[in-house]
Amino acid sequence: MLNFLLIIFAITVVSLGGYGLITEDFKFQPYNLLFLGLVTLVLGIKAFLQGYKVLGWLSIVAFIFVLFVSIRSILFY
Repeated sequence: MLNFLLIIFAITVVSLGGYGLITEDFKFQPYNLLFLGLVTLVLGIKAFLQGYKVLGWLSIVAFIFVLFVSIRSILFY
């Protein structure tokens, strides 16, 4: 299940990034950042399940920061 979510979020990040690069329209960049944060969250959860506690906490803290920045840029952009 986590691998499926990771693949879906990663494909979304790559497709939104590719769209921005090809069209030079960066209005979806906050959403791209949000999905990149979700990728980081899934990687953190996978690290916890594999026993890497420090890496898991670091990934979750990075997710919280990216979530804050992306929500702020979506609301105030």
